[in-house]
Amino acid sequence: MSEPLFNRIAVIGLGLIGGSFAAAARKNGLAGSIVAGSRSARTLEQGIALGVVDEGSQDLVEAVKGADLVFVSTPVSAMGKVLSALKPGLSRTAIITDGGSVKGNVITAARGSLGEHYSRFVPGHPIAGKEKSGVSAADADLYQDHRVILTPTEDTDPAATARVRAIWTAMGAEVLQMAPDYHDQVLAETSHLPHLLAFSLVDTLARQGDSTEIFRYAAGGFRDFTRIASSDPVMWHDIFRENKAALLQSLDLFSDGIARFRQAVSDDDSDALMGIMTRANSARAHFMAMNGRTSYTRAHHSGDDTTMTDSSNANPTFVVTPGGRLTGRVRVPGDKSMSHRSIMLGSLAEGVTQVEGFLEGEDALATLQAFRDMGVVIEGPHNGQVTIHGVGLHGLKAPGKALYMGNSGTSMRLLTGLLAGQAFDVELTGDASLSKRPMERVASPLRDMGAQISTGNEGRPPVRIRGGQPLKGIHYDLPMASAQVKSAVLLGGLYAEGETSVTEPAPTRDHTERMLGGFGYDVRRDGATSALTGGGTLTACKLEVPADISSAAFFLVGASIAEGSELTLPHVGINPTRTGVIDILKLMGADIRLENQRDAGGEPVADIVVKSAPLKGIEIPEELVPLAIDEFPAIFIAAACAEGETVLRGAEELRVKESDRIQVMADGLAALGVDHQVFEDGIRISGGPFGGGEIQSHGDHRIAMSFAMASLRASGPITINDCANVATSFPGFAQLAAHAGLNLEVK
Repeated sequence: MSEPLFNRIAVIGLGLIGGSFAAAARKNGLAGSIVAGSRSARTLEQGIALGVVDEGSQDLVEAVKGADLVFVSTPVSAMGKVLSALKPGLSRTAIITDGGSVKGNVITAARGSLGEHYSRFVPGHPIAGKEKSGVSAADADLYQDHRVILTPTEDTDPAATARVRAIWTAMGAEVLQMAPDYHDQVLAETSHLPHLLAFSLVDTLARQGDSTEIFRYAAGGFRDFTRIASSDPVMWHDIFRENKAALLQSLDLFSDGIARFRQAVSDDDSDALMGIMTRANSARAHFMAMNGRTSYTRAHHSGDDTTMTDSSNANPTFVVTPGGRLTGRVRVPGDKSMSHRSIMLGSLAEGVTQVEGFLEGEDALATLQAFRDMGVVIEGPHNGQVTIHGVGLHGLKAPGKALYMGNSGTSMRLLTGLLAGQAFDVELTGDASLSKRPMERVASPLRDMGAQISTGNEGRPPVRIRGGQPLKGIHYDLPMASAQVKSAVLLGGLYAEGETSVTEPAPTRDHTERMLGGFGYDVRRDGATSALTGGGTLTACKLEVPADISSAAFFLVGASIAEGSELTLPHVGINPTRTGVIDILKLMGADIRLENQRDAGGEPVADIVVKSAPLKGIEIPEELVPLAIDEFPAIFIAAACAEGETVLRGAEELRVKESDRIQVMADGLAALGVDHQVFEDGIRISGGPFGGGEIQSHGDHRIAMSFAMASLRASGPITINDCANVATSFPGFAQLAAHAGLNLEVK
C-alpha cells in the first residue's frame, strides 16, 4: 500500500464542504489521520460517529497541531478570525488551503493573519455542492469530476501549490488555476449573479398579493431557474457582501443586457431579439458541451494576469487494437472549407441564406461564433442546418472582444482578408497550436492593398487589424500555392477600389471563387488567375455542403489497406481542386470508383466506393501535391502499407499546418518501426510490416485520425495521445470509425 499524501490533515469547519473533503481523503487513503476543528461539539461528535474524522477539538490550536495540511472551510466573513485563532498551533511546514468562494478578501485576511505562514497558504475554491448541508451530508465523491480552482499569489510557495493540487486531483477533481481577481469576477458572473437573480425573482413574485396562486401555475422552467433560491441564505448573504465589487459590476452588465432585451421587445425588433437569443443559445450549448466533455475547446482569456490553466485529463487518448476491416455505408461530416465560407459569405449577403450539411466541428463553429460576435443573426446549427440573416457587405459591427478562432487557420486567414476593409478595429486570437502558425503570408499582400495589419512575434497570431482603411485592388502572384492566401486576398478585394486578381503557381481549391459566384458576385477566371472588382453585392441563396473529402480520406485509406473491406462514402465533394487524394491512391493501385456523380449547389459530388487492394509505392507527382495537401497524413499511412517506396517532394507547406506534419508523421512512423527518410520538403517511406507503439499527435487532428487507421495493418496496439482537436474537423470520428469496423477505444 502506498504512503498517504499527508500524515495528518486538519479540517476546520465540518460542514458539507469540509466534511466531504475529509471523507474523500479517507476513502482515497490520502491521510494517515484526520482531525476536525469546530465550535460545535455536536458537529464533532457526528463527524467521528460517521467515520468522517478520527478525532476533533473545539480548540483550533489543538486541532491543527501536528497537521501537515490544514483545510479551512468556514464562512468567508469569518476566515480572518479563524486563521488568527489557529495560527499558534501550526507547525513550521504546514500547508494551509481553503474552500472559500471569494478569494480577494480571503487572501487579504490570510496575509494579515498568518504572518510567516502566509507563503504556505494556497487559496482554493471547490466548485461543488448539494442542496443539503452539514456534516451529515458529507459525500466522499462530492468532488469527483468537479472543478477546483486554485488562486495562488506571487507569494505562494509553488511546492505548496503542487501538493494541494495533488490532493484535489487524487480526489478525482479537475484542477484549474487562475488569478484571484479573475476568479472573483468569473464567479460573480457565473455563480453569484444567478443566485442573486433567483432570490430576487422568487422574492418579487412572493411579494405580490396572491403569490400562492401564481406559484400554482408555475411550470418546470420556473422551478429549474429558481432552484438555487433554496440555497442557504446565511452563506449567500456573506458571499454577496464579500464579493460586492465584482457582483455589482456583473449586475450592471446584466442590467445593460436586460435594457437591450426590453428595448428589442418594445420596438418589436425581430433581428435584435433573434440576435440576443441565438447568441445565448449557442453560448449555452457550448458551455454544456464543455461541461459534458463532448467538446474540447480550451477556455481562454486574454491578458497576462487572467490566464486559466487546465490540468485535467479531458484530452482523450485513442487506443486502437490491430485488425478489423471497414464495411458498410459511412456518411462523413460536411466539408469544412465550404462550411467556413458559407458562414462568411452568407453573413455578408443581402437576405437570408439557408445552409444544409454544415459541419458542426469546432473550427467551423469558431467562424460561426465570430460572425455572431459581429452582430449577425445565425440560427442553428441544427442537424447541419443553418439560417443566416445577412447584413450586407458593410453591415458587420465591431465585436466587444477579440475574435477567438480556436484551432482554425482557415478562419483566421480568411477573416483577416474579409476584415481588412471594415470600418472597425478587430483582433484575432487562437489556441496554442494556431498561435504558432504563420500569418504574414496573408498580411503582406493585404498591406499592399492599403490594409493596416500587425501580427505577433515572428509573424504569428494575434492578428490586429486597424479599421477604416481604404483598400485598392492589386494583382498578386502567389509565391506558393495556398487556397487560404488566395481567398484572403479575394475577400479583401470585395472592399477594394478597382480590380483585385490573384495568380497561383499550381491549382488549389476554388471553393471561394465558386461560392462567390453562387452568391451572385462576378468572379473572372482565366487559367491560373482569378479576379473580381470591389463594390458589388452578395445575394442570399441556398447552399448544400457536401461531405468533406478530407474526412473521407481516412476511410479511403483504411478500406484500401484492410483486407476484406468494402465501404461506400455517400455525397462526397469531388471538386477537381480537392481530389488529389483519390488520384494519388489510384496511382498506388487503390480500388476506388465514383458513383452517382451529380451537382450540389455548384459543387460536384459523388458516392465513393472503395475496396481493399494491394498498394504499391510511387513517386507522388508534384502537380498533385496542392490538391491533396490536407490529406497527406492519411496518404503516409497508405505508403507505409504499400509494397516498395513512396516518395513525396514539394510539400514544404506541410511543415506549417496544425503541426509540422512531415516531422510529426515521421516520428509516429518511427514509433511503429516504419523505415523512412525525411526531406525538407517531403519524405520517403518504405512500405512493409510494422508494429504497434505510442504516437504523439501534438494536438493535430489529422495526425491522430491517420494513425488510428494504421491499426488495421499493425501487429500491435497503437496508442495515440492528445486527440482533443479531432473535434475541430470530425466530431464523432471515434464512434463512426468503430461502427465501420475499427477497433478503437477512447480513454
